[in-house]
Amino acid sequence: MKRRNPHSLPCFLTALLLSLSLAAGCSPAAGNTASTAESTLQAATETSGTETSAAETSGTEAAPDYSDAANWAYLETESVNKTADVFFICPSVYGGSDDACNMSLSDAETKESFVGAINMEKGIYDADSRFFAPYYRQIGLNVYEMPEADREPWLETAYADVRDAFLYYMENYNEGRPIVLAGFSQGADMCLRLMKDLFDDESLADQLVACYAIGWRITEEDVQEYPQLKMASGEKDTGVIVSFNSEAENITDSLMIPAGTKTYAINPLNWKTDSTPADRSLNLGACFTDYSGEITTEIPELTGAYIDETRGALKVPDVSPEDYPAGLSIFTDGVYHLYDYQFFYRNLQENVQVRIDAFAGE
Repeated sequence: MKRRNPHSLPCFLTALLLSLSLAAGCSPAAGNTASTAESTLQAATETSGTETSAAETSGTEAAPDYSDAANWAYLETESVNKTADVFFICPSVYGGSDDACNMSLSDAETKESFVGAINMEKGIYDADSRFFAPYYRQIGLNVYEMPEADREPWLETAYADVRDAFLYYMENYNEGRPIVLAGFSQGADMCLRLMKDLFDDESLADQLVACYAIGWRITEEDVQEYPQLKMASGEKDTGVIVSFNSEAENITDSLMIPAGTKTYAINPLNWKTDSTPADRSLNLGACFTDYSGEITTEIPELTGAYIDETRGALKVPDVSPEDYPAGLSIFTDGVYHLYDYQFFYRNLQENVQVRIDAFAGE
């Protein structure tokens, strides 16, 4: 069993930080976006209830055309012997700049980091699934420095792309196959937006194995407003949302779970939704991956976890912020957001297959 140097950042975090530069501000660009799916942009705006359209705030770059394979980081259409499809939405890799709050899809360097970030988590999902992951004009990390309400115009642009890609996938590639919807951080937010927007359609909901929306919050108000948001209650239920946010025991506020907010969560070690502690012996393996997806360090039984009854956060008691620093200025040390997948890699990997098998009736 490999042990990491507690005084050095995990290689995956080092790679991530090298790809990000947090800008001080962000100004909306003028002009309309030439889009291949104006109706999709309009629908996304109407769904969010905001008056400012994504097209008005995204600058002059055209929305991606998802009939072009170049606009997909992964487009696995040939592995028909696999049971399900994964539609994966990449986490934040774009730092942002003063004049560009959304990632440009002509930015080759950031697109390379985009693929790398996906690779770090792909191994959890792809054993028995074809894998689909669109490039999209995600928001920069600098947008998260804004008050939450002010982020929405740029998030609309990101979501419009994700929605467009998902609808194109459904129309052209899915062919009735079971779907695992998955994402991390900003990608989890995008997953939940898809769930709210599209999965009230029963025929689509019936194809959902599970939505792994890890690293973003889901509140009671969300579930009341959108009844199709059904939270996982155990290890094998399907058509549900699997979500959690990792943090140290002393944390009471974070970007993902602001103070005074409670989120729904499930513990990936014991698959319980209450505060029952899961001992570290249940942790099948924390895996730290690089941008190729290779596991560079694996630590079985790294940490246990339990759900905090007040915040709904997943408290992680057996590691320290000194060994696993927050890494970005938008987080305080003790917010283990960047490690949500890494701390529980093997348990999540096993659970994806468990839910696919349960969906298939095996």
